Amino acid sequence: MTSLVERPRRLRVADPVTGEHRADYEMADDEAVRAAVGRAREAAGWWAGLDARQRRRHLLAYKASIAGGIDELAGIIRSETGKSLAGAQLEVMLAVEHLDWAARHARRVLRRRSVSSGLLAFNQAASVEYVPYGVVGVIGPWNYPVYTPLGAVSHALAAGNAVVFKPSEFTPGVGVWLAERWRALLPGHPVLQVVTGDGTTGAALCRAGVDKVAFTGSAATARVVMAACAESLTPVVIEGGGKDALIVTADADLDAAARAAVFGGLGNAGQTCAGVERVYVEQPVYEQFLTRLTELAREIRPGAEPDAPYGPMTTPAQPDVVRRHVTDALDRGGRAVVGDANSVRPPFVEPVVLAEVPEDSAAVTEETFGPVLVVNPVADADEAVRRTNATTYGLSGSIFTRDRRRGLALAGRLRAGAVSINSVLGYAGVPSLPFGGVGDSGFGRVHGADGLREFSRARSVTWQRFRPAIDVMTLQPSAAAMRRSLAMFARRHGRR
Repeated sequence: MTSLVERPRRLRVADPVTGEHRADYEMADDEAVRAAVGRAREAAGWWAGLDARQRRRHLLAYKASIAGGIDELAGIIRSETGKSLAGAQLEVMLAVEHLDWAARHARRVLRRRSVSSGLLAFNQAASVEYVPYGVVGVIGPWNYPVYTPLGAVSHALAAGNAVVFKPSEFTPGVGVWLAERWRALLPGHPVLQVVTGDGTTGAALCRAGVDKVAFTGSAATARVVMAACAESLTPVVIEGGGKDALIVTADADLDAAARAAVFGGLGNAGQTCAGVERVYVEQPVYEQFLTRLTELAREIRPGAEPDAPYGPMTTPAQPDVVRRHVTDALDRGGRAVVGDANSVRPPFVEPVVLAEVPEDSAAVTEETFGPVLVVNPVADADEAVRRTNATTYGLSGSIFTRDRRRGLALAGRLRAGAVSINSVLGYAGVPSLPFGGVGDSGFGRVHGADGLREFSRARSVTWQRFRPAIDVMTLQPSAAAMRRSLAMFARRHGRR
């Protein structure tokens, strides 16, 4: 008799270059996700109960395990995303640096601190301490499947939480590898687990009783995640992509700016949330910059080889997005300097540089997530700032100028969570700096001290040192106590 029991769905992973089937993974359903969260809940009690120094020791051992397996992990990243070997290795190195920082600094950042009690509560001693949430759900992206989610994972673990990690359906092997490395170190303590699957698995994680969710992905999906978390008032930290700009002033090193634009715009096939998608150049040096950029971009060709400058589009749908943006820009009067819509040859997209593109075109307003650079002239830096900020996104930005003071002043005017001066993505390698955006780029922070506190709850504690001379914190304070308190209040706050 044929069994009527339905076999569980499987997650099929394809090679991004050939489209051939690579591997199958379990599609975790609601029951499987809830079971993982339940195991994490028990493990969280043990993990939070450890001394901070003990957690640090375990995290540093985990770091060493990842670092020791960099070749294997980079190979999995390449097989699932198609990115270059150097790009995969750099991603692992950056992720390990942030994990190391979180492990070594959690005790200092999160320790109990005394704070001033103020005049009214002079008899009270006061302190603030940071305690873990419990279980954190992390939903990761496919473009940087180690660096991006491990930023949340490492800081959540360092803060004393257990983590259930749901990697992208395009890169489940990376998530499985990371979880297996943890399990090999602490086999009896599922403090870090992975659940594989598609969007339904992510939705299940949001509803499985976790105490906080960290999500990285598109702004549209972020809204869906927030809606699911809102059902149980589960707090979230969101990184929702970007449309980042590079500003080139008339006094800038144009060669350095052009090289940075190529790196920031074409690296990882342009599939970088904080990469460069728009370039605004002051008019006096616009043509010079465009010439330098054109020369560099024309020399670059994508490929599947390990040493290729960049690889394919990771997802099958992305080439169509890139083609639509390029076509729209040209139809609206933009100029193709390098490449055009014919540069989109799935799964690869050759470099595209567009000039004088209208600011209302899709290539300027929407996240392209491909190797396309829009370069537009501006009258001055003020106009560059206005155009840079004229977007719903606000993740990061870059400024090239020889004047440090001017660069810092311009950075202070950008509506962005991070700014690099005379480099792009400079902050990505600084573990002590927080990362996150505003608007459609999300809210909350990972990395640095802010990232540790993001995965902690602040708890206020007071203890009475002595009885107050004037006691008004009682159900029926005396008339004399109120008169004296009001007189003191007037002297303290009633005058400028």
